[in-house]
Amino acid sequence: MITAAQLRAARVLLGIDQRRLAELSGLSVPTIQRMEASEAMVRGNVNSLVKLITALNAAGIELIDEGAVSSTDGRGVRLKLNAGSANIYLDNQIENRASSGTKART
Repeated sequence: MITAAQLRAARVLLGIDQRRLAELSGLSVPTIQRMEASEAMVRGNVNSLVKLITALNAAGIELIDEGAVSSTDGRGVRLKLNAGSANIYLDNQIENRASSGTKART
């Protein structure tokens, strides 16, 4: 499971907007907006949640569940830099923006 706060934090860590997350996950922008507007746990059908979590994982986000081993209690989100997937993802984003003429975020 993923909370709305985890979802928003994951997007911030990746530096992407709802539109880009929708593209990466194969979901619509309104679906992402509804998920982020959930009060606690993200609401959505199982297929949509799987797509979302798969996209976040591929981008380098590790979702930390309640009770998971960490230095503090509670839920959270962690960027997996040592796996290399985050760096590859971010490099691809910069490349894509450069080729489309969009200024890259620094």
